[in-house]
Amino acid sequence: MLFCFTLSRVEGLQNRQILLSMERDMEEKFIINGGRPLNGEIEVRGAKNAAFPILAATLLTKKECLIENMPLIEDVFRMLEILKGMGSEIFWVGERAVKINNSQINPEHLREDIIKRLRGSVLFQGPLLARFGKVQFPQPGGCVIGARPIDAHLDGFNQLGVDIRRYGKNYILENRNGNAGGKAILNEFSVTATENLMIFAGLNSGKTIIKTADQDYQVQELSKFLRKMGINIRGTGTHQLAIEGSKNPKGARHKLMYDPIEAGTFMLMAAATKGDVLIKNVEIDFLELPLKKLKDFGVPWKLENKKNIRILPWKKLAIDKVQSLIYPGIPSDLQSAFGVLATRSPGSTLIHDPLYEGRLKYLEELNKMGAEIYFADPHRAIINGPTQLYGRELESLDLRGGAALIIAGLIAKGKTVINNIYQIDRGYERIEERLQKIGADIKRIV
Repeated sequence: MLFCFTLSRVEGLQNRQILLSMERDMEEKFIINGGRPLNGEIEVRGAKNAAFPILAATLLTKKECLIENMPLIEDVFRMLEILKGMGSEIFWVGERAVKINNSQINPEHLREDIIKRLRGSVLFQGPLLARFGKVQFPQPGGCVIGARPIDAHLDGFNQLGVDIRRYGKNYILENRNGNAGGKAILNEFSVTATENLMIFAGLNSGKTIIKTADQDYQVQELSKFLRKMGINIRGTGTHQLAIEGSKNPKGARHKLMYDPIEAGTFMLMAAATKGDVLIKNVEIDFLELPLKKLKDFGVPWKLENKKNIRILPWKKLAIDKVQSLIYPGIPSDLQSAFGVLATRSPGSTLIHDPLYEGRLKYLEELNKMGAEIYFADPHRAIINGPTQLYGRELESLDLRGGAALIIAGLIAKGKTVINNIYQIDRGYERIEERLQKIGADIKRIV
């Protein structure tokens, strides 16, 4: 058994999922019979991309940490498995609450097989460097959404006194600055590079300045957690962070925020099917522009009880352009869901994702379903609508593109088969069961 569980009710769910997380049958599929509007209520789970840096940051302390509201998804289980491999003691103390003790960690036992499949694993570089001064790390894997080198991470570490060299397919990082702090100017607004440097600075005795820092929800959530550990951070929510580390960070208890991307996905699912859906646990502050755009495009919605959004059926859509940008712009992770909605809008819609040249691959699958989409270049495409989509057999190439294909299947005529749904499971917890409760005809088969 990989993990210990303190609640028998929890054991049946998490133990089964964790043990299977790396051996899941890649031939599982979703079968969707489309044409049904979604109606009812659906709850958003904890934020996947905020869980990653916080799990990594627990390595800064030898004291116990408690993380609540954890999403029970593939990528989170992988992060925990990497920690467990290095010697972490991990106990589930509730359905979504996990205690972590990292007093006995050996970075030589990093699970390279998992790291090579999980992009978020790059966040272990910062805390391991800070705590042990040296780490050997392979190139992390992840979604096929374009070139995603870790150059911004390595360049940032190098500016803070870390010596970096290649050894075969691995990187060897060695801290020669003695945790003295310094200044790093990131070459791009990278969420994970910002987080990695923030965590690395958590043990620095001097002040660390990070410029061109990202300010998205994951970064702000990590700031909250690091402060609970006794690490001083100024500038949260801006593009310049000042961090004063702690020699002995405290253990911390933290409840993860809810996932803005999952909330946005559900909002766009409801809109695409012309449904009436109440989405609970919505982090409004990080979805202001997507919500404004929905209203601009003709999708009515209303706020209920501060954190609940009700999406209502629209009468007329008019979508001219969807461009993803860094926060507070439209998240790249929601661009594909907007793209499916655009197939229902009269006229031409420009889809522009300047961040990743592989984000538009899902549009090729939509063309198979009858969409009229023309590619200008790897970052831009024109969607002409409205077009009726028809069920086809499709490939889920990445996490967010896979979620978009579910939306396409929900509005298509006939049966849609989505292969490689492991990609979707990486970020959405048993999504078919949750959608069934609001009227979707979707099932998982092998």
